[in-house]
Amino acid sequence: MVSTKIYTIIAREILDSRGNPTIETMVVLESGYRGVAAVPAGTSLGKYEARELRDNDETRYGGMGVLKAVAAVNGTISPKLRGFDALDQRGLDQAMRELDGTEDKSKLGANSILSVSLGVAAAAAAAGRTPLYRYLNAMFSQVLPTTISRMPTPTVNVMNGGKHGAGNLDFQEFQIVPASNLRYSDALRLAVEIYQKLKGILKYRNASTAVGYEGGFAPNLYTNLDAMELLQEAVRATPYRFGVDVFFGLDVAASHFKTDRGYQIRDKETPMSPKDFVSYLSELHKKYRLLILEDALDEDDWTGWTELTARFGHEVMIVGDDLLATNPRRLAKAIEQKACTTILLKPNQIGTLSEFFDVVASAKQHGIQTIVSHRSGETNDTIIADLGVAVQADYVKFGGPTRGERVAKYNRLLQIEAELFASK
Repeated sequence: MVSTKIYTIIAREILDSRGNPTIETMVVLESGYRGVAAVPAGTSLGKYEARELRDNDETRYGGMGVLKAVAAVNGTISPKLRGFDALDQRGLDQAMRELDGTEDKSKLGANSILSVSLGVAAAAAAAGRTPLYRYLNAMFSQVLPTTISRMPTPTVNVMNGGKHGAGNLDFQEFQIVPASNLRYSDALRLAVEIYQKLKGILKYRNASTAVGYEGGFAPNLYTNLDAMELLQEAVRATPYRFGVDVFFGLDVAASHFKTDRGYQIRDKETPMSPKDFVSYLSELHKKYRLLILEDALDEDDWTGWTELTARFGHEVMIVGDDLLATNPRRLAKAIEQKACTTILLKPNQIGTLSEFFDVVASAKQHGIQTIVSHRSGETNDTIIADLGVAVQADYVKFGGPTRGERVAKYNRLLQIEAELFASK
């Protein structure tokens, strides 16, 4: 019988897609099977996320190094977990949480802990000669029985603004959202074809076709409405039907342009009150048929979120990212206050695989839709794609259909779709 006991855990420092250091960890079992996981990092960090561990040594990588995180794995976590059974994911995750001893995982770092948590799952799947998404689904089904019956729909970031762009668009992401009744491969093709049409339109208008952190274009436009108009023009240049085959989504990331005077965006001369900003977003929805509206208000404006959801949550997916931070207590509050209809799920916001599963299960049990998401500082690791399938997320968000670290995840889903549904 193949041993699934942990022999050793080895971490090292690598680079993410922004050229910043991150951590990659290899978990080796006594049988020789191994699993490797690399952890991403965000640019716009919510206040309620688990904390990553950085060196803060300005003489090295501008303080962004992760040698402390590497040392936490190699010197503290690895000796503690040696001999543990990799099949006991929850027990391993709990052991690391106890070893850390903080609420936000700031002692050992959520990046250190998550790299081990994911690496353990990958090693266990390898030892069982099981596709990773199947193994993850079996684990998730222990929390919430779930059968893999469909592929998640991609929501594709085609223009970057805010902290992810060139600085002249306030909203962080302008998204193409294919209809959910399309096969994954057809949905991806739709998004890519619109993306390419958009590129041609931007070139024709002498707007920049440089890409942002997440693979969407970062054009030099004047207002957020300009970006929406160009998206609409790109759709019209294809055979796809706007409002039938394809919809739009926005990651507003409103906390980043909220001031003491209100919400300040380039489209308006003066700051808007929360009430006026919700009215502005309502106008956008009516004109552009928004399907997804993410982080539309400040992450601490619970009253505003509840009013927003009551106003048009029956028509639009009101998505909490910074609001919820994949945090079970924040999610419970949102459910109680009916503050959103959808949760954006990022493993590194919570820090362990088992806690991630618990949050996903809680959302699903309360009728909250799910989007499994990447981060702006990504790696070529594709486990997030397997996770999206394993938990049967409604949507996945991996960025634009360009840049290798984004494309790797889309391609992984193509592989999974071929394995699962090739004959259908």
